[in-house]
Amino acid sequence: MIRIAIVGTGGISHAHIKAYMQFPERCKIVALVDIIPGKAQKVKEQYGLDAEVYLDHHEILDREIDLVDVCTPPFAHAEITINALRSGKNAVCEKPMAASLEECDAMLRARDESGKKLSIIAQNRFRLPVRNLKALLDSGMAGKVRHVTVNSLWFRGHSYYDLWWRGTWEKEGGGCTLNHAVHHIDMLGWMMGTPQRMTSVLANTGHDNAEVEDLSVSVAEYPGALAVITASVVDHGEDQALIFQCEKAKIAFPYSVFASLPQPNGFPLAEPDAAFAEKAEEYLASLPPLPYEMHVGQLENVLTAIETGAEPAITGEDGRRTIELITAIYKAGSARQGVELPIAPDDPFYTVEGIRKAVPHFYEKTASVESQDGDLSFGNFRKGEK
Repeated sequence: MIRIAIVGTGGISHAHIKAYMQFPERCKIVALVDIIPGKAQKVKEQYGLDAEVYLDHHEILDREIDLVDVCTPPFAHAEITINALRSGKNAVCEKPMAASLEECDAMLRARDESGKKLSIIAQNRFRLPVRNLKALLDSGMAGKVRHVTVNSLWFRGHSYYDLWWRGTWEKEGGGCTLNHAVHHIDMLGWMMGTPQRMTSVLANTGHDNAEVEDLSVSVAEYPGALAVITASVVDHGEDQALIFQCEKAKIAFPYSVFASLPQPNGFPLAEPDAAFAEKAEEYLASLPPLPYEMHVGQLENVLTAIETGAEPAITGEDGRRTIELITAIYKAGSARQGVELPIAPDDPFYTVEGIRKAVPHFYEKTASVESQDGDLSFGNFRKGEK
């Protein structure tokens, strides 16, 4: 039985708690931690958990706990994860992994020195159409990638940044690029790897109660390909997508394939290549099913890694790569010039302090509320899923 502590009982923790509760024979939540008095107790009562409640994560470090699940605001991710690993506990950490590459590397060192497991949440990899897109790319049937469109388009009203930890570089660590597009940037890195160069523009167009950006447009340069990344919390409809234009066809998420056939003059025929679509359908039908999706899928994988000694499907290195791409976007957008990757340890943007000194502060945060009513949403992914 894997004993779990949840650190941070805000909105995202509910997805984690519900996931663990699907495996009562394999795990048990034994501790809930939140710095706001009464908050963890309320969550304990909501789910009927047989768990102890704490105000400080240090209080659980000497307890018999196998897995610490970090669901706090981003500024605390590194400290809590490192402390958990050093105390001999496995750790899973919500996205984004940390506020800087320096913190990411410290987390990786703590993992290696402790010999424990570390996984960074990227739950969309455990979504069937995302798995299918990755499989189609890896199959090579579409040929080399030439052009990628990454639309991480979200909508958040003005009051979104009134929550106490949102909207500042100190607490949130960044804006929509770090905390929303992290999902799509993770998928881009998973499918394409690390680019050679990044160019970016940052802006705040609709949230004058936040220091951070609410819109960014970036170009990542890969050998023989470009990826255009738009991160936004000002887009009505949240029409999110990853579109890969390859040599032989377009393949996309939400699921779409289209293969153009050229005429002798180079212009496309009116009708697409039906044979490619049929081949793609046959290939996807041959793949094994996903038994669990989203947070349930990833956290079940973490439980399996602890039980078997295997590595989790999403590692600390995966989380770090995503932070490196986002850091490059912030550096390029702040300096208004292209940035070469990888980012070295002597780069000012390698540290939290260096980032905070260099990034633009668009506005001042004007409100700070402890909690907000309403449900969380995980993006408008469901349209046309396959």
